[in-house]
Amino acid sequence: MKRLFWLGIGVVAGVALSRKATETARQATPAGLASNLGEAVRELAGAVGSFGAEVRAGMSEREHELHEMVEDRSGVTARLRDGRHAAAERPARRARRAEG
Repeated sequence: MKRLFWLGIGVVAGVALSRKATETARQATPAGLASNLGEAVRELAGAVGSFGAEVRAGMSEREHELHEMVEDRSGVTARLRDGRHAAAERPARRARRAEG
């Protein structure tokens, strides 16, 4: 019975090591390396895209704040890049700030 137990342990360990070695060898092939590199590039591209979107949103928000500040201090109505007036944006922004 003891020998059968150790034979079973040996078979299980051999199968596990064989699978691990096969997976490691697959990753070392050019196709495996390309797959890993492709996943890394996709992940990096997604992170860069998210960062860019956050930067653009922050820039837009700061631009609105600066337009409001100029208007409040000088009385001059500033136009935004898209042709709208900053004053038209003020009520909606104040409502968003009150909610958040």
